[in-house]
Parts: sequence; structure tokens; C-alpha cells
Amino acid sequence: MLRRTFLAALAAAGALPGQGQQQDPPFRLPSSVRLDKDQVYASPGGRDLHLDLFRPRSGGGPFPAIVFVHGGGWRSGSRTQFHRQAAHMATKGFVGACIEYRLSGEEKWPACIDDCKASVRWFWENQYRLNVNPRRIGAAGGSAGGHLAALMGTTQRRDSFGSHMEHPGPSSKVSAVAAFNGVFDVTALAEAIPGHVERYFVPLFGATPEQNPSVYREASPATYVGKSTPPFLLLHGTADTTVPYEQAVAFEKLMKADGCDVELFTAEGAGHGFFNAPPWYDKTLAAMEAFFVRTLKG
Repeated sequence: MLRRTFLAALAAAGALPGQGQQQDPPFRLPSSVRLDKDQVYASPGGRDLHLDLFRPRSGGGPFPAIVFVHGGGWRSGSRTQFHRQAAHMATKGFVGACIEYRLSGEEKWPACIDDCKASVRWFWENQYRLNVNPRRIGAAGGSAGGHLAALMGTTQRRDSFGSHMEHPGPSSKVSAVAAFNGVFDVTALAEAIPGHVERYFVPLFGATPEQNPSVYREASPATYVGKSTPPFLLLHGTADTTVPYEQAVAFEKLMKADGCDVELFTAEGAGHGFFNAPPWYDKTLAAMEAFFVRTLKG
């Protein structure tokens, strides 16, 4: 079972997704890219949710799009985390959306994944205005954002988790996922690091694993892997003590067992948040670019 595969590794980690994660340094927006900040993509309960949109200034379109989901342990973080990656992908003919979502201190599960899915439906609603092909949308995220991006990909048969029905008509399916040091089995993480349950998971889920085991399974991307799972790129550092590398290895094995399209980028000796830091930024950016070109443009 996937959960047993990396219990020992998680027990040694002693930390949760988002802790110590590096943020992008300031960058200069490429002249070929248009940035539209603070776009409202959903308003659950009157609470406006924003995204920053990176678009090519030229090209025929309709363009494929990528939703970028920030990390921060489901309780903190900023949508600026993936600005550099989104801007780069816009120079390659993609539209990049860096989204905010409701954190655990504001709303419990499943608000965060509902919001991520609503951003995809927003692209459907605005496909002609934005010159986007909504049938070619990918998701990318790091740490807790990697977990949410993975859920966007694995829950293809489930358009909403129930509480958030913003733009209920269009689909929320994505066609490819790049998950940087993501969490794929939430139950395993909770069992391996029990001291973090009250601090992180109870605020997110409203219960311990013993009180409500089904919600921990529901929140695990590993629960849903199957024939409909889209292509995945897993990027992970072997020295990650926050989300151990063994998670990516086990998830890759699970996907391969079901015949899924999956790649694993191994960063030898790299820790958590490596994808935003030298010497890994250029390498992970190139890997992500090649993956989305193959899956969303091929």
C-alpha cells in the first residue's frame, strides 16, 4: 500500500509542506508578456479570490493554460511564488494563472481544492476573451500547492468537492500536472507525524484521522489514481526533509502500475523548495517546460 511505503520516511521528516519553502526572488517581466494582476476568478460567499495572469502579447492562439498553485502548508503562502515560472511559460506560448485560494485559517476543507477547480472553470467562462483553449489546461504547484495540483489531476471524475460551485457549468478537468515536492497520501503524513495533526490538519479538516478517517483519504491524490489520470511530472529533491523523496517514488510506482503517463525528475541532494533556488531553477524550469509542451501542445 502507498501509505506504508513512505511512513518511515515521513516519520523522519519532522516537518510539514510549506515550512522553509523558498520564494521566487524579484524578476523583470519579459517584454513579450502581459501581466494582468488581481483578476477576480471566483467569489465564494462574497469573498473575492484573485489571480495574476501572464499572457503572450503576440501569437495566434488559442493558447494552452497552466494554473499555478502556491505552497505554504495549506495555511500561508502567496500567489507570487510562481510568478517567474508563469512569466517564462508565457514566453513559450502559454497563459499562466497564479492563484490565491482560501487557507485553513479562513475555511476548512474542501475550500482550497474547490477554489483550485473554480479557476479552471473560470478559464472556460473566459476562453474567448483570453484566447485560451480550455481543453488544454495544466496544473502546477509546490509542496501544499503540489498536493492541490495533484488532486486537480487525479479527481477528474469529480468536478467539485461540494461546498464551492462557482461557475458550475464548465468542466474543472486538467490535462497535465507538474507537482513539485507534493503530498500524495495525507493519512500517511498524519500518522507519521502525529504532533502536527492538531497544529495543521485539524484546522484544515476539522478532525483528527481517528475522528474522520474518510476525509484524510478524500484529500489524498493517491486515492484516485486510475485510467483517467492525466500525465504527471513529479519533481522532488532527495534531501527533502519536509516532504520526503520517497513520496514521489511511491506515487510514480502507483501511477505506473495503473499504466499512467508519469515522469520523475530527481534532484540529487536538493531540499524542500529547491525548484526556486540555484542551481535547480533553470533545470526544473526546463523540465516543466518540456513536459507541458509535450502534453498540452503536442
